[in-house]
Amino acid sequence: MAGALTAPRSGGLARRIALPAALLAQRIALLAVLLALVFAVVEALPGDAADATAERGENAADVERRRVLLGLDQPVTIRFLHWMAGLPTGDLGVSARGEPVWRLLAGPLPNTLLLGGLALTVTVAVSLGLGCWAALRPGSVPDRVISASATAVLALPEFVIAVALVLVLALWADVLPATTLAGQDGAPASWSMLVLPVLALAIPQIGWNARIVRGALADESRAPHVAAAELDGLEPRRILTHHLLPGALPAIAAGVATSTGMLLGGAVAVETIFNYPGVGTLLAGAVADRDTPVIAGVVALTGAAITCVLLAADAIRAWATGIRR
Repeated sequence: MAGALTAPRSGGLARRIALPAALLAQRIALLAVLLALVFAVVEALPGDAADATAERGENAADVERRRVLLGLDQPVTIRFLHWMAGLPTGDLGVSARGEPVWRLLAGPLPNTLLLGGLALTVTVAVSLGLGCWAALRPGSVPDRVISASATAVLALPEFVIAVALVLVLALWADVLPATTLAGQDGAPASWSMLVLPVLALAIPQIGWNARIVRGALADESRAPHVAAAELDGLEPRRILTHHLLPGALPAIAAGVATSTGMLLGGAVAVETIFNYPGVGTLLAGAVADRDTPVIAGVVALTGAAITCVLLAADAIRAWATGIRR
């Protein structure tokens, strides 16, 4: 009898463990496919790293020796598998100019992750506030203004917003710096230099996520338990926090996870505009040099960060689903 009673619990535990493991395996497989595409796309570009990094006065024999030294005489599949073999140990290979990739990324990548993390934090906080405010006043003027504004900023690219912010807040109002200066540690010299890049990244994603929050709360408001809470005379804010938000969390978490990739992708353009010391400049130089290990290293590390956020979103959705059950 005891064995029969505990068997279903063990099976349920196994399923709860197997689901995150399967999701993690799927994310890793997708990242591996993306890295393979990086190698294939760079291989399809005209020229190679040996040609792109050739110094003035070098002859064809010198370029060919560098090509052999970089392993460019081998098929792209062999180079990809060799690079992937070192990835689990943290070996990101060597750049076309002979410097370890991890050393090249050690300075700018944390700055990019800081910029993306701050933008994500601002996005989550502001979009939750605006979406909840609109949901508490359906059909009101604030609701309509928030919906229209969210749609408008969502249609604007990050670089357009960045230029507008520089024009208004840096040139006209002169309240924030237009460019970023790096300190001795390679990070931005002042917190004020982060404000405009963070806003340029966050504003479009605030529009996207505010609409998601508002729509998810509107869908959840039609649930029977919400109607019962309203009949019981609960305050609107208590209904929002205890009945609407828990049910809307899966959709909200999915929107935030999507924004993570958009923020890190948009950071490249924003960093260029604000002279921010991130991976944007490094990545642009790597593309010009056909430097596959550097490009793949950036993709691998940013992909790992996005994967962590996606797994957190999956955990939130699973937790919210468990609460509803």
